[in-house]
This record gives sequence, C-alpha cells and structure tokens, in this order.
Amino acid sequence: MMLRYALRTVRARKGGFLGAFFALMCAAALITACGTLLETGLRGTIATERYAATPVVVSADQNVHQTTVKHKKGKTKVKHKAKPIAERAWLPGDLATELRKVPGVREVIPELTFLAEPLAPGGAVDKDRPAYGHAWDSAALTPYTLTTGTAPKADGDLVIDRRLAERAHLEPGDRLTVQSTQSPRTYRVTGIAAPAQEVRHQTALFFSTAEARRLAAHPGQVTAFGVLPTRGTDAAVLKRSVSSALYGTRAPHGTTAQVSAGDGRGPVEFLDAAAARTKLVSMGGAMGGTSLLVAVLVVVGTFALSVQQRHRELALLRAIAATPGQIRALLGREALIVGAAAGTAGALAGLPLGSWLHGRFVAMGAVPATLQHTVSVFPPFAALAATLLGAWAAARISSRRIARIRPAEALAEARAERTRPAWGRILAGLALLAGGVVLVAVLSVLRTEPASTPVTFLAVVVLAFSVALLGPLLVRAAVAVLGGPLALTGPSSRLARANLRGHAARMASVVTPLTLLIGMTCTVLFVQPTLGNAARAQAREGIRADWVVAAQGPGVPAEAARRLRTQHDTVTEVVRTTVRVGLDKYAAQGVTPGGLTRTWDPDVTAGSLTKLTEDTVAVSELAADQLHLKPGSPLKLTLGDGTPATPTVVAVYARGLGFGDLTFAHDLVARHVDNPLATSVLVSTARTQTQLATTLREFPGTHVLAPAAADSIQAARQQANAEVNYLAMGLVLAFTAIAVVNTLAMSVSERVREFALLRLAGATRRQVLGMLRTEALSVLLLATALGSGIALAVLTAFSVGMTGEAAPAVTPLVYVAVVALAGLLALVATALPGRVALRVRPVTVATAKE
Repeated sequence: MMLRYALRTVRARKGGFLGAFFALMCAAALITACGTLLETGLRGTIATERYAATPVVVSADQNVHQTTVKHKKGKTKVKHKAKPIAERAWLPGDLATELRKVPGVREVIPELTFLAEPLAPGGAVDKDRPAYGHAWDSAALTPYTLTTGTAPKADGDLVIDRRLAERAHLEPGDRLTVQSTQSPRTYRVTGIAAPAQEVRHQTALFFSTAEARRLAAHPGQVTAFGVLPTRGTDAAVLKRSVSSALYGTRAPHGTTAQVSAGDGRGPVEFLDAAAARTKLVSMGGAMGGTSLLVAVLVVVGTFALSVQQRHRELALLRAIAATPGQIRALLGREALIVGAAAGTAGALAGLPLGSWLHGRFVAMGAVPATLQHTVSVFPPFAALAATLLGAWAAARISSRRIARIRPAEALAEARAERTRPAWGRILAGLALLAGGVVLVAVLSVLRTEPASTPVTFLAVVVLAFSVALLGPLLVRAAVAVLGGPLALTGPSSRLARANLRGHAARMASVVTPLTLLIGMTCTVLFVQPTLGNAARAQAREGIRADWVVAAQGPGVPAEAARRLRTQHDTVTEVVRTTVRVGLDKYAAQGVTPGGLTRTWDPDVTAGSLTKLTEDTVAVSELAADQLHLKPGSPLKLTLGDGTPATPTVVAVYARGLGFGDLTFAHDLVARHVDNPLATSVLVSTARTQTQLATTLREFPGTHVLAPAAADSIQAARQQANAEVNYLAMGLVLAFTAIAVVNTLAMSVSERVREFALLRLAGATRRQVLGMLRTEALSVLLLATALGSGIALAVLTAFSVGMTGEAAPAVTPLVYVAVVALAGLLALVATALPGRVALRVRPVTVATAKE
C-alpha cells in the first residue's frame, strides 16, 4: 500500500522531487565514470603489438617483492607483496641456450628494446608516438617485413617502419639522425619495413645486431626472448613447458624470469601501461571516494530541504493517525522510486563520461593509450546500488524528526521553524568538527604526497559535513553579526534579515554546498602550487651553476657534457630515476661527483658530498628520518631496473623537496635506467651563453639556459602535471556547483506563497527580488568565510607537513575568481526562480490550495 501512495506522491509532486532526482542522477554519473576508470586500472587490456607473432615471451620480473612471516597464537601467516620497478629489468643472454632445449620450441629470438628517437631539424619527427630501437634479427617477433630496400648490415645502416618513412618523406638511401642512448648519429636508410598488423602506439627503428647491442648498453643481456613453437604445439602447452624449464632460473640481479602468453604479453611490451594500472586504480579510487562523500553530503542536504518543504503535508498525515513507521516507509519508498529513475539515467550517462575522462587522461599523458578503456556492467550497477542506498538513507535521516515527534508538535513546526536544532544534530556536528580538526593536525605531520593528498580532501569534506550539521547555528550567528547593517539598508534588507533569522535551517541547506564548493575549489587549485612552489624555491636556492643545459628531446648526451668540460669549468650531469627501499618508492637522481659543490648545494646538514661515489649515497632529511639513517649507515635498496644495492650514506641534506630523496653518483644511475641521457647539465664557467651554445652545435635540440629560464620551464611542466589533478577533481567540483544551483533553485521555487503574501502586504516586486539578492549575498558571505577558513586551515597544514613552513601558495586573483564564480551561481540560481515565481498574480497564489 505504501508503495502505491509513494507512486502517487511522486506523480503529483514531480516538481518537488526534481531537485532530488537531478542530484542523484549527477551522483550516479560521477560514480559510474570513476568506476570505469577503476575497472580499467584493474582489468584494462594491454594489447601486444611488437610481440604479435610470438605466442610466448620470456622476460625479467618487473617487480620488487617482499615476504613477511608472522607467528601469532600458534599460527603462521605468510604475506607476499610486490611493487613495480621504474625501469626495464634485463635478462642474461645465455638463457637462450636453456630455452632452445625445451620440447616444442622451434626458435628463440632475443629482443633488444632501447631508446631511439629520429630527429629532424625542428626536433622529433613524430612526437605523437614513442620510438624504440631493435636489432633487425628480432623483426620476426611482430613480424616486420621489408617492402623496399635491404636489411641493415653495417653499423651505419638503418631500417625504418613505413609510417615513419611516410611522415618524414624518407626513402632508401636517405640520411636520418637518431638520438639513442649515446651521442646522436646519422644513419643511412637501407630499407623500409611494414608490420603484418597495424602498430599504432610506437615507431620501430631496426639496426644491425652489433649496433643494436652497442646502443642497448647492456652487454650480455637482452630485453626479452620471443619463443616460437614447432608446428602443432599449442601456445598454452608451450608456456607450461617453458615455465617448468625456467623454474629457479634467475636473472643476474636476482629476479625470476617470467613467462607470458596471450594478453600477458602486452604488459611486457608496454611497461608504462603496466605501471599506469596502479596509478589509474589510485586515481579512480580517490576520485570515486571523494565523489561518494560529496554525493552523500549533497543528496542528504537535498532530501532534507525537500522534506522540510513538505513539513505541513507530513504533519497532517501524522495528525490523521499515520504512524512514525508509515511516514518513514512512505518517504523511503519515494526515495527509492526517485533513486531508481535517477540512478538508471545517471549510470547510463556515466559510461560516455568515463570514456571521455579516459581520453582526456590519455591526451594529457597521464595514462598511456596502450591501456585500453574497459567497460562492464559492474560500475553502472554499483552506481545504481549506491544511488538507491544513498537516497533511502538520506530520506531516513531527513525524516527522523518529523516521524518521531508528536502530531501536535509536527503541526506547530509546520508553521514556525524550531529555534534550535536537535541536540543529536549539534553533538554530531561537533563530533565531525573535532574529527576535521584531528585530520588537519594529522595532515601537518604527513611528509609524503601519496599520504597527504587523500587526507587533504577528506579533511575538507569532513569539515563541510560539520558545517551542514551546525548550519542553523552558524546562520543565526551570522545574522547576529550582519543584523545591524542589514537593518539600516532599506526594506528589502530588513525582510532578508527576518527570513535569515526565522528560517535558519532553510538557509543552512544552501550554505553547505556553497561552503563545500569554495573550500574544495580553493584546496584543489592551491594544493599543487603550494608543493610545486616550495620545490622550485629549494631548487633555485640549490643551483649554483652559471648555466643549465637542457634538451627538447630525450635528454643531453654524455658526449655533450664531456665537450663542455675544461680545466677550469665544472660540469654536472643530472639523471633522474625512482628506486625502492623495501616496497617504498623514493625519487632519486644521479649527479657527477667531481666539483659538485660548485654547481649544486642541497644544504648538507650532516656528512659531506665529497665522499659521493658509486658505493655511497646522500639522502634527504625526510628519507633519513623515515629510514633511521645517518652518515655511515648502510642503505639496502633496489635500483630502477631491479638491481639490488647497499650503498653507504655519506651525507644528509635539507632540500629533498627540490632535488629528490636520494642522490647517487651519475654513472651508477645511468647504468640502471632506460634513458641514460641527462635531464639537465649544470655548468659553472666563465664562458658566455653563446660560447657554450657553439660548443654544443653538433647536438640537436640542446639549449643553454640561465637558471631562471630553466626554472620557468620547470614551472610549465609542473602546471602540465597539475592539470591532470585539476581534471580529476574538476568533475567533483562541477557536481558541487550543480548542487549549489539545484539547492538554491529548490529553496526559492517553494516560496511562491510567501512571495505572494509579501506582495499583498504591500511589498513591490522589486523589493521582493532585492530581498532575495540580499539573502543570497548574505549566504554567500557566510559560505565564503567558512569555505575559505576550511581551505586555509587544510592548505596550511599541508604546507607545514610537506614543506616545513606555513606558507600555502594562494593566488589572490584566482581566489577572487573562485568567490566571484560562486557568487554568480548563487545570484543566478536565486534570481531566475524568483522572477518565475513572481510572474503569477499574488491573489491567485494566496487563494490557491496548498
């Protein structure tokens, strides 16, 4: 029976439920979109291209492993964890002998994959796709076959793929400069090859075997082995046979060889896509979690406003003997009906939204195109379930008081709002406020970005929840402060003052989304600049060099740095990577030790950089605190390509935010990264910029910059990285902005009768609109104060934890723009429904049935 009544109510009050429907639909769309990103990270397909004709691929393990054994209450628990390494791990070349002995193996083809970027006078030939070099002997793995010309035989010969030949207008006999792991070299194109199937995500350059081994710079090692079966041998059977034969076989640095087949070959080929899985899971989970919390806050507020507007109707139901359970059941079923319709529409809308999000992340370089977007029924159904649960819970929370109090009290409250919120609401608000303060305090001691970022946004949401619960008290406090000025500014302001004081709960429902919008937007916009500015400030203070050499392409070759070195000049090559200490990831760099203090000053607080060698390491104060290190301590770690090392700490420095947590000797790092070219070269010299540029004229794409110019380039890169976070959180902010408009429109549109009575009492149309504007501006002022206060507290705590200083980077112009945008939304969402409500003749409205 209650379901029939609920259907009739929804049908009769479509306009009243429209706001709740819209809020739930947006929430479902957002949850679905985030769910598809999460699913792509968990289950997204990485299709192979290079190994398309190779049923089985043997490669090195790309993970660092940790096994822990716990003994508790007579039971033994073994936990195994693995984390991906940053660079490509290599296999011993003599492993091919063992593979050829496996039954069912027809041929074993060693593969070399290394950096090889073709260059034109203006830079890279094809910037849309990465380019890799291989030995021509491994062309059969795809396979590539010659369409014209001959295979490379001499060290100066080169075969290019057909797409590169078409884009660069190259033919056999032409010359092409290639920047690989060594100095750039000009090769003679001897042939053009085409793959048997389309290769869309990479450019292939094939060298002679000897030249490929030289450029790969890993003597006696290979990237992988392609294993081809004999006729009639099934790929699955071959994989099992190879796995059995390799059991216990270990690469030189201790990682176990891995055997892949089918879809497992893609992650071996595209390491960036495999690593992006973790990033996308983290990003999708963070977005989804934040979206869900924001959605709960918005939906509960929307339903609370909807129930408040129906207070008289529900009070009458109580007066004619409706029980509290029946009221709760009625509102719950209404919520489920609206939630089912909104959830279905939102889930369907979220699928293209998720696809668009994935495409934008790919375009920004945050996610490689090789990780294919995956869609299944799980995200839409999860969004629908979350929407139904959220709608039902919001209705239960909103109807708690009207269903609990006596009918006479319900009728009394239908005419006049309570002067004080319920004690339960106040206590819950204070508890959430205390929780938010605790989160802010915790944030001030978190010193790593992965740990602090989720706490940052969680603190904003929790504090916004406390504002939602304490809203009526905050509105009354604001009226007490603004009441005097409002009383002196005309009849419209006096009317607004009376409404703010008499309907604090209604106004609080509008303050909450506005506070969340301003607080969350300021946090999103200023959290990255706070960290980036501090890092750049440390880098500026720590670079002593007169000039910085940078490159447009993959980096500055070692030969370029060698030519810059003279008897009186100091040249420091910098190459960057990521290492693992246990399973924890640390940003690291390799620097040339000779004369280091002339070009670089990381603010050493203990030890000395003069002892930096291939067997030692300098660490930041953060790493020293986390790992309990001091000069003389051994540090067991795993280098970027999985090679274990145990260097001795020789120095501790303060500027870890600007230069990374670990600093090694350049040659050590360069041997264990995919790209050994320097990201920058620091030069201390009396020579001019022109003289240095003349020395480097044989190296295309290199530029000699002043430190200030290099800092500007770094700022541009940080901005590009920040744009990914802006996009990730932008949808949450857009949803919040929609909630602001939705709540304001609902609040105004239900006041038609009030406006009519004001008109009949002598108020002009202009005075009523002036009252609405004053209410909106008063609410905006309160929301701005609360949202700005929340953002400032959170950003200050973030700054203290990450940089050691209470110096959040707030751009005044951007902040003013945020407040102006919030004000524009508030005024438009108030004025438009108000004008529509005032179109109806006051007598018609006043004499109509409620």
